[in-house]
Amino acid sequence: MSLLKTLVERYIQDGQPVGSRTLARDSGMNLSPATIRNVMSDLEDLGLVTSPHTSAGRIPTPQGYRLFVDRLLSVKPLRHSVIERLKHSLDSSGQERAIDSASSLLSEVTHLAGLVMLPRRETVILQHIEFLPLSANRVLVILIVNDQEVQNRIIHTDRDFDPEDLHRVANYLNAEFAGRELGSIRQRILRSMQQTRDDMHALMQTAVEMADQVVRTSQTHDYVIAGETNLMNYEEMADLEKLRQLFEAFHTKRDVLHVLDQSIHAAGIQIFIGEESGYSVFGECSVVTAPYRVDDEVVGVLGVIGPTRMAYGRVIPVVDVTAKILGSLLSSE
Repeated sequence: MSLLKTLVERYIQDGQPVGSRTLARDSGMNLSPATIRNVMSDLEDLGLVTSPHTSAGRIPTPQGYRLFVDRLLSVKPLRHSVIERLKHSLDSSGQERAIDSASSLLSEVTHLAGLVMLPRRETVILQHIEFLPLSANRVLVILIVNDQEVQNRIIHTDRDFDPEDLHRVANYLNAEFAGRELGSIRQRILRSMQQTRDDMHALMQTAVEMADQVVRTSQTHDYVIAGETNLMNYEEMADLEKLRQLFEAFHTKRDVLHVLDQSIHAAGIQIFIGEESGYSVFGECSVVTAPYRVDDEVVGVLGVIGPTRMAYGRVIPVVDVTAKILGSLLSSE
């Protein structure tokens, strides 16, 4: 496995297929090129390396990277000076600024795409709700939750509503749901929607349907991302169609959020290599994540997305330490 370790490290460094002579020199082992070729052939049969058609050298497969990360990788702790730089670079002037600066910092330090899931709250209490009509069957929803925290949502309706209708809908929802937690509101809404339409007043039916949209969008956890264009600097990710699909995934956010959701209950670093994430759009990528805590409770995940040829030994401690620093910063607020 020493030769596999050498091959992966060399390919991460240069991005070029690694030949037998290079392996003989870099491994420090007194092996002939013929012996190394035989070993490489065995590794290829095991699915750990592959040989591109244009070169006699070999490159790691996702399975090869997985073995390397799990059994062969040596991760060194960050130097104290680097940790201090990370601490001083995070913006401490509020949660939103801290999260934005964390994603930018991850991108800057790793030269990959940095992302941070916004903190999720287990308890969100609705205090008050208002609706304002917009154009094209859209409605602006103004929520006041958790002691005067204001949130805005835009929902889409099947017809236009005038301000008087929306005012009546808001009055009904405030009377029914103010002071309740959003999760319990969702359960009551679903029960109400199961009633027959004949038994429901038109206003009540409209209110319930609009409230369902509001609660669903309020329970969707978002993230911020920085440095997506860094990925264009890697030759193996230069395929325009693959880049388009990847950037579209960043834009729609659903697939990325699902990957982050898989990490939020992990004890520490999670690494998804290639399609281990469950999505073909990330087939050429690796995702390295770590959960962050606020007041000793896991509330979100941060990490990086980059090519499978990322410098795992350097990236992993950066992600780990940034998660700890961000959690400490948000806890102190």
